[in-house]
Amino acid sequence: MVQDIDISIASEAHLKYVPEIEQALMQASFQKGTGIAVRSSTYLTEKIREGKAVIALSGDGRWVGFCYIESWGHHKYVANSGLIVASAFRGLGLAGEIKKRALELSAELFPGAKLFGLTTSLAVMKINSDLGYRPVTFSELTDDDQFWKGCETCPYYDILVRTKRDDCLCTAMIMDPGEKKRVNGKVHASGIKVNINHI
Repeated sequence: MVQDIDISIASEAHLKYVPEIEQALMQASFQKGTGIAVRSSTYLTEKIREGKAVIALSGDGRWVGFCYIESWGHHKYVANSGLIVASAFRGLGLAGEIKKRALELSAELFPGAKLFGLTTSLAVMKINSDLGYRPVTFSELTDDDQFWKGCETCPYYDILVRTKRDDCLCTAMIMDPGEKKRVNGKVHASGIKVNINHI
């Protein structure tokens, strides 16, 4: 039996999932090798209300995954952050599908912006690489102080401070928005059908 997973832009109707998402992000931030920053329920709620978040739900209404969008440097740089998949649905390739929808939304909201990310996760690096991201030095990222302030909740922030934002354990990656790829209705070997809902 194929189980449907719907990936769509998060809306007010999805605010009830915020506590679960916040808890999942917090737990992930403590795991070695993630380098993920903690975000409050207030912050996540704001992103959803702004139409700057993507959510994945199972056919029976369970929260499956989430990702939000941030823009920096007068919208010249855009990051897809907080990519998280519920533990029960990991290992199915869903993170990549969620990231693809987030990339599409980023291009729709901020056309022409450079898409970038920072991560210590090998899994996220692979997803980014498959989507067309390339590794870069930190100097190629935004110099917007508000972006770097967001790293303060990361357990590796002290390294970033010591290197004066020149280096950290994270790998910096950038993608040309013209190279984004689309995948829709893909059935995974696990029997999960992913439906990516476009605007």
